[in-house]
This record gives sequence, structure tokens and C-alpha cells, in this order.
Amino acid sequence: MSNYKRATFEEEDGTDIPADGAISPDSVEVGFRKGGIQLFGPLGRRTQLEVVLAGLLLASLLALFGCAITLGVRYNRDPARSICLTEACVTVASKIVEALDRSTDPCQDFYQYACGGWVRKNPLPDGRSRWSTFNSIWDQNQAVLKHLLENGTFNSSSEAERKTQSYYLSCLNEQRIEELGAQPLIDLIAKIGGWNITESWDKDNFLDVLKIVSGPYRAQPFFTVGVSVDPKNSNSNVIQVDQSGLFLPSRDYYLNKTNEKVLKAYLDYMVELGLLLGGDKNSTRVQMQQILDFETALANITVPQDERRDEEKIYHKITIADLQVLAPAVEWLDYLNFVLSPLELNETEPVVVYAKEYLQQVSDLINKTDHSLLNNYMIWNLVQKGASSLDQRFENAQDKLLESLYGTKKSCTPRWQTCIGNADDTLGFALGALFVKATFDKQSKEIAEGMIDEIRTAFKDALDDLNWMDEQTRQAAKDKADAIYDMIGFPDFILDSKELDDVKDFYIVTEDNFFQNMINFYNFSARVMADQLRKPPNRDQWSMTPPTVNAYYMPTKNGIVFPAGILQAPFYTQDHPKALNFGGIGVVMGHELTHAFDDQGREYDKDGNLRPWWQNSSVDAFKNRTECMIDQYTQYTINGEHINGKQTLGENIADNGGLKAAYHAYRSWVQKNGEEKRLPAVNLTNDQLFFVGFAQVWCSVRTPESAHEGLMTDPHSPPKYRVIGTLSNSPDFTEHFQCPLGSPMNSGHRCVVW
Repeated sequence: MSNYKRATFEEEDGTDIPADGAISPDSVEVGFRKGGIQLFGPLGRRTQLEVVLAGLLLASLLALFGCAITLGVRYNRDPARSICLTEACVTVASKIVEALDRSTDPCQDFYQYACGGWVRKNPLPDGRSRWSTFNSIWDQNQAVLKHLLENGTFNSSSEAERKTQSYYLSCLNEQRIEELGAQPLIDLIAKIGGWNITESWDKDNFLDVLKIVSGPYRAQPFFTVGVSVDPKNSNSNVIQVDQSGLFLPSRDYYLNKTNEKVLKAYLDYMVELGLLLGGDKNSTRVQMQQILDFETALANITVPQDERRDEEKIYHKITIADLQVLAPAVEWLDYLNFVLSPLELNETEPVVVYAKEYLQQVSDLINKTDHSLLNNYMIWNLVQKGASSLDQRFENAQDKLLESLYGTKKSCTPRWQTCIGNADDTLGFALGALFVKATFDKQSKEIAEGMIDEIRTAFKDALDDLNWMDEQTRQAAKDKADAIYDMIGFPDFILDSKELDDVKDFYIVTEDNFFQNMINFYNFSARVMADQLRKPPNRDQWSMTPPTVNAYYMPTKNGIVFPAGILQAPFYTQDHPKALNFGGIGVVMGHELTHAFDDQGREYDKDGNLRPWWQNSSVDAFKNRTECMIDQYTQYTINGEHINGKQTLGENIADNGGLKAAYHAYRSWVQKNGEEKRLPAVNLTNDQLFFVGFAQVWCSVRTPESAHEGLMTDPHSPPKYRVIGTLSNSPDFTEHFQCPLGSPMNSGHRCVVW
């Protein structure tokens, strides 16, 4: 439940607008809709450069054939000077050249040099707030999944896979969704006890409503409650409580006057939904304004992300009895017994609290707030979760809010893409089984495992060069690096139909009621969460689905995960030069491995337990180096706004350490195997190609509104500075691009942690 339960490689997108606070990675509700990179160009179309390169390929082959005796010997003796003219090399060379901006000096602005051509050729698609290589891959993965689910010969032996298809088809059934209109949500509200906005409410049932909306319906008013690994005892699960309750992405949207446009749009959205559910125009606006004022009060007591990075400080294990004293506005034993039923808890049950002061203050706020307003706010939390499963009017209302928040016009996303994303959220591992069986090359898993070992060795070797780390801590760090285990592609259970079916056994799905499928899933996930409390943590449990274009580190398990969705170009392709594979997926691997040693991950030992295992002298030296990185990234700006160097510290450490480890692993590979052939027409050494390949992963475009939202909420730096910040700290980059001292990419002042 804390803000650092997994460290991802790329920012996550979701249907629900995120809020300050955090969600456990072990939650079954974890879903992921990420964009990505296109594996192949449009079929049947070739750029002028590709045509030229194809001609060069043919001419070169003829020349080589005609001069086989003389040239063949020279190329065999001097492979470092040869050119790779395979179809894969010609194709990827074309893509790299098209993305470059040769008019830019790489020592002035390497992001523009590497991505300027890509940005010119990739205007932001209609209805999108951002577009990147990640979005392109995810679109491609979705197309694969669409084909699999809509295939007329779909005849799976797995009940879970059949449920996935039924869920997807229920989402596609817009005629039925339109017929039902708002009635499913209206009926649900009435079942819970009513809502003063749409009908008379004069009940004093605060605790009953709180239990229902946050139990079987998984809404999160006031605070989050979940079950996850105990950071200080990674062999057991524990109840965890954290701050929650905001609908907008960050507390700053409520408190910073520059966001008044968004607040107005949010209020209009609230009112429109209230009216669609039967509210009176005048009274609905008055009551929705009261809810917004209440959320603003919650925002005032919500602790910002950048003040929650030290988990040692925010971790508090107490009993339910202690929690009752801390926040008396809620009858905690009654509440938790309901939310985690059929378990029977008593007052001695341990609870890990991550927001102690917040819970005290939210208890005070609840006690001094009229119960009709509390009820309105809690039902509003439920409405938020249900609205996305209703008819087009609700989608239109959301589109207007998203335009204000992210700068997007009315969504142009095809319904099938929305439904693939929803299916990935709810039945992502059954969906992933279909994806893996259709697309995943098992050999990729073996090659990836070998690359991870090479990068792990490079990281450990670099530890010997750190003069700021004492020997005892250095050896413990090596032991932790050795203990990191990797999970690649997919969890094995998804290919076993019986195991896969067992996971979703109690989740009921029909083809004709999308809203009910959503409600059933919330009920199901609540049951699964409760079931985890008395079980030991599952070491092989994943919190990203196989089609996901991302990767993550799990501190309580000391593990790194690389879903099948990211194991494709430009991150990895078997027949691409190793320089590109190490610059792509290799840096991703190094990034996740380095998360084990960032400002938060370093607090966990090799067994995934939160405890002090560093000597004090090394802790002090580490913090001095991280201060340098905080200051460096805080100086960078996007549209006049500064990056939050403290909020992005962990990801910046991982970017820098990951690049260094991957590059040194690549050089070790070259020493063992010899120099690779170069790509045609690119006019780069293979060392330079490594850095260009790394940078081009981050080519992207984004609306100003979306960039602003990212600066406030994303623990990652904006893509431009993930490139510039990381490479300007790399002496290897400076050497191979010969950037003079004092140039923007070689200021002479480097921030180096690992």
C-alpha cells in the first residue's frame, strides 16, 4: 500500500484517473494499459530510404559475389570494418536514420539528435494526450489480442480464456449497454441505501455505506485498505492502510490556483453525472460543490509523493486496537471484518499503517462533517467506478474532463481497443495466455536470462570501483544483486488450463451485461484479497500482465519482471545488432536491477525485508550523491515548469545505473565475441549505436496538459530528460561522441550514484 511497492520502467496509464497514495502490486485489480512500439512498419509500404537501402543490399550482394576471392578474405579477417546487410539490419538502419535529426549536434542536445526526425514524422494522433514508442507497441499488442478474441474459430479448452472472450464481447455490445442506460448504477445506489443527490436520503448509516462501497465494490473513500507482503517480514502478508480519496491525479490540482480550469471541468463532470443519474439541476450543483470542497479538504491533509519516499519512516505496524485509538471515527474491527470477510479478526490483528498523521486528521475531518455530505462523497466514489461501464452519455462526459486534464479532444479510440484494455485489467492473465501462445518465442526467454546475468555481473564489477562504499556494505550489495531473481515473459501457471481456471473460478461473466461483469469483478477481487491474508506471499505472483509493455522491480521479493509485451523491437529483436539489444532491453534490465539499490530499494535486504543493512558511513555517502542527482534534475524544465528532482529520484538513479551496467555488459560481450558488423547508412560506430538505440526508445510527443500532469504525478522524469540527464552523466557516452568539456552534454559536473 505504500508508494513504493514496485518500481516500473515506464509510467502507467489506466482508465481510472490516479490519485495520490498507492496501490499494492499484489492486488488482483492491478491492470495496465500501456502504449508501445511498432514491431514492423506498415505492410506493403516502404520509405524512400528503405528502397535505396534495398537497392544497396542487392548491389552489395552482387559485388560480393563478383569479388568473392579477394574481398571475402578481407572481410573474414576484419569483421569490425564490415557492414551488416541482412534484411533485419537494413530495415532497422532505415528506422534509425529516419528518427535522427542530423542537423543537431549530438553534444548540444542528444534527445533532439536522436529523436528529432521521429517527432517530425509522428504528430500526436487524434484523441491521444501522448504518443511514444510504448504506445505504438501496445497498439500492436492490442491488434493481436483483438484477432485472437474475435476469431470465429475460437474454441479454447480453458474456462478462464472463454470468460475473457465473453467479457470482451460484453464490452463490445454497445447496443445492450445503450439499452440499459444509467439504470444499472441507479439500481446499485438504491440497493446500498440511496443518494441525496438523486433521491431523498435521511439515514444515519455512515459505517454501513463505507463498508459496502470499499468492501465488495472496492471504492477507496478516505483511505485504502488492502492485503500485501509485510515489508519487514517478507514471508507473510499483512493488512495495510494508506491515504486515499482524491479523484484528480494529484493534490496539487485541488490546491494550486493555476489548475482552476481543471477544477471547473471536474465540477461540471460531477454535475453532469449527477444529472444523468436523476439529480435536480440546482441541488445537484450545490451538493457536488460540497463534495469538491470536501475533496479539497482531503487534499490539504494528503502527504505529497516526494515526502513519502523513506519507507522506514512511514512504516508503522500497530494492532486494530491501536488503529481504533489513532482514528476513532471508524469502527475498525467491524469495518475490517466486513471488508475481509469471511475472515474473523480480533483487536490484536496487526495492521501496517503508512499514513499515520493523515489517518488522525481524516478521522477528525469525518467527525466534524455532516453525515449527508459523507454519504454523498462515498456514493460519488462508487459512481466514479461504475460510470465507465455505462452508456455513451457517460463517456461523453468523461471526454470533456479528460480534454481539460490532458489536452485530448473527444476520444477517437475504437471501442475494441477500449475493451481490450478492460479485459486486460480484469482477466489479464487469461488474455495473456492467448497472447503468449500466439506470439512469444521461448528462445527469447533464454536469451533474456543470459543478458540479465551479464548485466548483473557488470553491476557487481562496478561496485568494486566505488570508493565511497565500505567493504561490508559492498559485499552485502553484491549478495543482494546475486539474490535478485528474474521472471521473464509470463508466469508459468497461465499455460496450465486447470491452474488458470482455478484462479478465476469464482468470477462470473456473461456476454450481455458489461456493467454486471464489472461489479462481479470487484466482488471477486475483494474475496481474493481477503484470501491472501492467511496465506504466505506467492513469490511468483505477477502484478503486470504478459501483454504489458513495461517492466518492474519488487522490493519485498527482490525480483525483477519483464513481461512478454516488452520483449520486442526496438527493445529486443533476436537478429538485431547486440548494440541495439543492450541499448534497449539491456538498459531496461539494468534499470530494474538498479531499483534494488535506489533511495527506496536500498532499504530492503536481499530477502526483501525492510531493515537497515548498510553501514552508516555508506548511507551518508549515498545520500550525498543522491542530493547531486536531485539538484541536477530539478534544474530541467518542461514548458517552463521544473521537474521535481526528489519525486523522480528513484527512477533517475535507475536510469543512470541501468545505462552504465548495460553498456559495460555490452563491452564485455564484445570482448568475448568480437566486434559486430556495422549497420549500413547509419554512419555510427556500434558503441555510438548503443547510445542512439537507448535514446530512441524515449522518442515521444505529448500535449502541454499531459506534460503538466506528468510533472505533478509521475515518478519518472519526462522522456527528454531521461535521455539528456542520463547521458550527460555518462563518461562512456562523452568518450564515444567526443563531446567537448563545457558542452551541454558534457558540463564537466557529473552526478554518479552507481
